[in-house]
Amino acid sequence: MRVLSGTSLMLCSLLLLLQAPCSPGLAPQSRGNLCRTRPTDLVFVVDSSRSVRPVEFEKVKVFLSQVIESLDVGPNATRVGMVNYASTVKQEFSLRAHVSKAALLQAVRRIQPLSTGTMTGLAIQFAITKAFGDAEGGHSRSPDISKVVIVVTDGRPQDSVQDVSARARASGVELFAIGVGRVDKATLRQIASEPQDEHVDYVESYSVIEKLSRKFQEAFCVVSDLCATGDHDCEQVCISSPGSYTCACHEGFTLNSDGKTCNVCSGGGGSSATDLVFLIDGSKSVRPENFELVKKFINQIVDTLDVSDKLAQVGLVQYSSSVRQEFPLGRFHTKKDIKAAVRNMSYMEKGTMTGAALKYLIDNSFTVSSGARPGAQKVGIVFTDGRSQDYINDAAKKAKDLGFKMFAVGVGNAVEDELREIASEPVAEHYFYTADFKTINQIGKKLQKKICVEEDLCACESLVRFQAKVEGLLQALTRKLEAVSKRLAILENTVV
Repeated sequence: MRVLSGTSLMLCSLLLLLQAPCSPGLAPQSRGNLCRTRPTDLVFVVDSSRSVRPVEFEKVKVFLSQVIESLDVGPNATRVGMVNYASTVKQEFSLRAHVSKAALLQAVRRIQPLSTGTMTGLAIQFAITKAFGDAEGGHSRSPDISKVVIVVTDGRPQDSVQDVSARARASGVELFAIGVGRVDKATLRQIASEPQDEHVDYVESYSVIEKLSRKFQEAFCVVSDLCATGDHDCEQVCISSPGSYTCACHEGFTLNSDGKTCNVCSGGGGSSATDLVFLIDGSKSVRPENFELVKKFINQIVDTLDVSDKLAQVGLVQYSSSVRQEFPLGRFHTKKDIKAAVRNMSYMEKGTMTGAALKYLIDNSFTVSSGARPGAQKVGIVFTDGRSQDYINDAAKKAKDLGFKMFAVGVGNAVEDELREIASEPVAEHYFYTADFKTINQIGKKLQKKICVEEDLCACESLVRFQAKVEGLLQALTRKLEAVSKRLAILENTVV
């Protein structure tokens, strides 16, 4: 039994009182009214052909509404028009029809699908000649006002899009192409402006199209450094991104659930033992260049860990049509060796058997014979880019029933329902999705905090580790008290 001295007890009490923070934490803040959008003439060109079911069309309307919500709408700000198409083209509302955000949102709610064919080229031609034409005030506004078209489609067009899209781009119209499901991806590339990796998006189903709304919210935002304006609530560190900001904490601290203040914690960089296994989708749909980004994502997480026999151990499993253990827990004892093994991992390709991979995790990865330690927290991070070709529910449930802390990370075509099935409770804190492999590093930053494990703040080891930090806090507190004392003295003299 350990006995704490009077000094240690006082230090422990002070730690608990100050709630001084451990490993860096990040949490995105809502954009609210912080984002100002540049004046833009924006026209949505939306496919409502027979292949788009009514419930799916409702998902598109939610996506449109989310983008509109982020805009500064007005006759001298951003104007929004809507073109609905199938075999024919229908202008639902023009650029000058609605001058308020509320009116636009109401108009979107009233839109109904047209059914029949898919004349995408005709719809783009209509947007160029009619939606941006003189009758809509398109040529009377300042040439500095951007003209943007966002095309949403789920099928192969029955007419040509290449020439009409080229004319649109040549006239100064910026074209974004969003494809859903079995869309012809070559068509998306023919439509979109350059660079295409910023103007082409694909989602597997309409159920996840809403995920793209944030991309367009940021695309139209002109406030790039909200931290510099001072318009934030971060206690320690503010990190800007287009149209939003993220709060972070200094080294030795972690972010509280409010996403603004910092607190004591251990975790990836703390003293608690953690066995962490990555379960990585290496199917053909990932593609070699994206698989390299996945490796960087893994090593980004590894960089935050205290790797040792007593603290964090890392294992890696790759799966496609089969499951392959890249290395078990405890094989490597330094970050350098783990990261080198990750970089040397070869790409499997083939199918997506996520259920089999989860079963392997349960039956093999977290066993003592594979290097797992009794009493250590078991953390699994599942990374996938598509729908599983086998059943995942039983294995996903068993992993959580066994007490494993499961995180699900989805990219591109990943199915949200499957991610939720894999993730531990609360689900919203354990699953992540991004439409593009190029942004998975942002998920990595969030996971760095989530892996954190609370430790006994009054343990001797914790006291030693935090002593230097507490001394710094005491010095800061002393300075604040001195300042307050001076103000009180001034006030006292004034009253007298």
